[in-house]
Amino acid sequence: MSRHTFDGRVALDRAGVAAHTGAARRTVNLWHRNRATTGFPDAFTDEAGREWFWLDRIDAFHTAHQKAKLAVLTAVDRSGDPNELVGSGEAAKILHYGSYRNLPDELRDRPDDVEILSDGRLRRRWYRRTVWAIAAARTGRQSTGRTPGTATGPLKPHPYADDPRLQVAVELLAEARQDGRDRRGLGVELARRLGVAQRTAQRLLTVADALD
Repeated sequence: MSRHTFDGRVALDRAGVAAHTGAARRTVNLWHRNRATTGFPDAFTDEAGREWFWLDRIDAFHTAHQKAKLAVLTAVDRSGDPNELVGSGEAAKILHYGSYRNLPDELRDRPDDVEILSDGRLRRRWYRRTVWAIAAARTGRQSTGRTPGTATGPLKPHPYADDPRLQVAVELLAEARQDGRDRRGLGVELARRLGVAQRTAQRLLTVADALD
C-alpha cells in the first residue's frame, strides 16, 4: 500500500512519495535523511508502526523544491547587445557562475571567435546571444554564483566550490554507496542528469568524492 486516508486526510508511504513526485526511491530517502536542510516533512506512524507522510505536506515540499530549481536555471543576465563578443569572465557573469572555470563544455568547445595570444594560449569569445542560447538549453542543469558586481570572496578550495551541480554529484555518490555500488558508470549517470559532458561529470564526481 502506498496511499491511505486517515480521518479524511491522505497520506503516502515512501513508495507513494516516489510515485507521486516522480523521484527515485533513493532520492526520497536522501530528502528524508537530510530533511533539516531540504525541508522534507517529518513522518508519522500508524497503529501498526507503518511510516506515512501527509500528501498535502509532500505537495508543498515538492512545489518549493521545483521552484528553487527553476529559479537557479533561469538566473541569467540577458542585458546588453546580443551581437557583442564577450570573454570567458563576462560569459560566467551572464550565467551567474562564480568563476569562468565553471563554464559548460558546450560553450568552451564552441567559441564564436578565437584569438591566438603571443604565448600560444587561446582567447575564446562568444556573442551574448550564444551564451543566452546555451543558458536556454540547460534543461536539468543547475548553475549559480555571485551576482555580477559583488566583491570577490576568499580563494575557493576548488573550481566547483559555488557550483550547485556539485550537490547533485554528492547525492549520486551517496545513492551509489547506499546501493553498495562503486563509481563505475556514475560519470555517465551524472552526465545524463545534468546534461553535461562526461568529462565534466567525472570532474564533479572527483571533487564530490574528495569532500566525503
